[in-house]
Amino acid sequence: MELNNVKDSVGVADDLPTTVDVLIAGAGPTGLALGIDLARRGVRALVVERQDRLSPGARGTGVQPRTQEVYEDLGVLDAMRAVGGQYPPLGLWEDGRITEVSEMIERVDPTPAVPHSTALMVPQFRALEVLHARLTELGGSVLLGTELTAFTQDADGVTVRLQRAGASHTVRSAYLVAADGGRSTVRRELGTGMSGPSLEPGVALLADVRIDGLDRDHWHRWILPNGAFSALLPLAGTDLFQTLIAAPEGSTDTSPEAVRTLLSTRTHLAPEQIREVVWSSLFRPRAGMADSYRTGRVFLAGDAAHVHSPAGGQGLNTSVQDAYNLGWKLGQVLRYGAPDSLLDSYGTERRPIAAHILDTSTRLHRSGSLRRGRDLHQLDLGYPDSPLTRELRTDLAEGTPVAGDRAPDAPCRTADGRPTRLFDAFRGPHFTLLALGDIELDEAQLPADPALLRVVRVGGPAPDLLDADGHVQDAYGSGPAVLLVRPDGYLALGAPAEGATARVSAALADIAGTAALQPAG
Repeated sequence: MELNNVKDSVGVADDLPTTVDVLIAGAGPTGLALGIDLARRGVRALVVERQDRLSPGARGTGVQPRTQEVYEDLGVLDAMRAVGGQYPPLGLWEDGRITEVSEMIERVDPTPAVPHSTALMVPQFRALEVLHARLTELGGSVLLGTELTAFTQDADGVTVRLQRAGASHTVRSAYLVAADGGRSTVRRELGTGMSGPSLEPGVALLADVRIDGLDRDHWHRWILPNGAFSALLPLAGTDLFQTLIAAPEGSTDTSPEAVRTLLSTRTHLAPEQIREVVWSSLFRPRAGMADSYRTGRVFLAGDAAHVHSPAGGQGLNTSVQDAYNLGWKLGQVLRYGAPDSLLDSYGTERRPIAAHILDTSTRLHRSGSLRRGRDLHQLDLGYPDSPLTRELRTDLAEGTPVAGDRAPDAPCRTADGRPTRLFDAFRGPHFTLLALGDIELDEAQLPADPALLRVVRVGGPAPDLLDADGHVQDAYGSGPAVLLVRPDGYLALGAPAEGATARVSAALADIAGTAALQPAG
C-alpha cells in the first residue's frame, strides 16, 4: 500500500496563471477544504504546497460530528467514511496482557437534529487524498513542490512570489490565505504575534508502523511507573498502527531503528514484531492564537492562526471550520459584490472559537485525560455575538435555536411525499430561507438567483416540504417564523412572520452583496 501517492505530477501546468482570485498557501486539510468551497462557488483559486506531495502521516485522526456536517456539504463525507471507521475501545496492558478495557470515544446515538453524532476516525493522509480528489473534480488546482517565498500587498490585491523547480514565478491575487501550518511563513512575514497558555515542555514521538501479533480490536496503551505512556491505534482502512510515545526520554531520533527500540522498550512487543516504520515525527505541544486573523488582503487559517495540544482532537476540526467560515465570505465579496467589511467577520467569529478550543485542549492536556465526549463535538459552538447575527423574535421556548446557532437537521418530506432532510435543502453554496408555517413572503422582492438564495417553505398553503413527523417543529419551534440559514449552516436571522420580506431583504443586503438588492421582480 503506497501512502499519499498524490505527488508533484498533479495540479496545474508549469506555466502558472498570472492572476487568480485567491491564492492559498498550504495543501493541508485547511487549504484543501477552502479550495473546495471556493471552487464550487466559481471563485478562481490556486493552492500551492511547498512539499512535493501531500503530507504523509496519520497525524490528527478524529473527525468530530460538526466537521462531518461540513464534509457532507462539501461532498466528501461518503468518501471519508469509506476510508475511515470507528475508534475501538481502549485496552490497557499490564504484565503482557490487557487488564482493562474502556471506551475512550463516547458513542452517541444519532437524532433527527444531529445525524452525525460520534467522532469518525480518518487517517490524515487519507483525508488529504479525499479532499484533493474532490478539489480536482470541481476543477480546482493544487501545485505541489511550490513554495511561497515573498508577497506584497496594496489596495487592490496581493503580489505573491513562488519558487518552483528552481524558477521564480509571480502571481497576482485578490486575496492570500495562509494555511501553511503552525510555523507559518506568511504569519511571520506579516509580523503577526501569537499568544496563549504555556504548556509544560515535553516531546512525543508519532509514527505509523506495521506490527505483527497485535490485535486490531483495541486502542492499545501501556503506562510506565513514572506516568509516561505509549499507545498504538489501529488505523481504519489500513494495516498500520499509529504510535504515540509520550516523553521518550529526550530523544530526538525518529529513525526506524529508534522507533523500534522505543516501542520494544515501552511495550511487551519484541523488536522483530515491529515490521516496518512508514512515517515518524517528533511533536512538541504548543498552544497559541494569532493576535489577528486578517491583515489587509491576507488571512490566516488553520494552524497558521491557532495551534493546540492534540488533547481532545480539536485542531484539525477547528481548522476545517475556519476554511468553511472564510470560504463563503470570500465568495460573496468576489462574486456578488458584498462589502469587503464582511471579511472582517471571519476573525470576529473564529477567534473566540479558537480561544474556547485552546482552553478546552489545554485543560485536557494538563489533566492527562484521553476522554473524548460529546462536549468536544463542536455542535454547540456558534456566533451569537457576531455582527452578522440578527435575532428579532421574542418569547421563544427554551431550547429553540436562535440566530448565531447551528441550524439543526430534520427529516421531512417533499410536497409529493418523498423523504428528504433539511440538510439536503441547505447543501450547496447558497443561503437558505426557511419559511415556517403560513408566512406572507413576497418572493418577487428577493433575489432570484438560486445560487445565492433558495426559499424553502415548510408547511403553510403552498409548502415545499412537509413536516409529517414533527421533526422540523421539534428542531425549530412551532413558528410561524422566517429563518435565514447562512451557507455555512448557521442561523443569520430569526424573525417573526410580520414584515418578513423586509426583514429578510435587510439581512441579505448586509451580508450577501449587491446582488441581494436586485429583486426577482
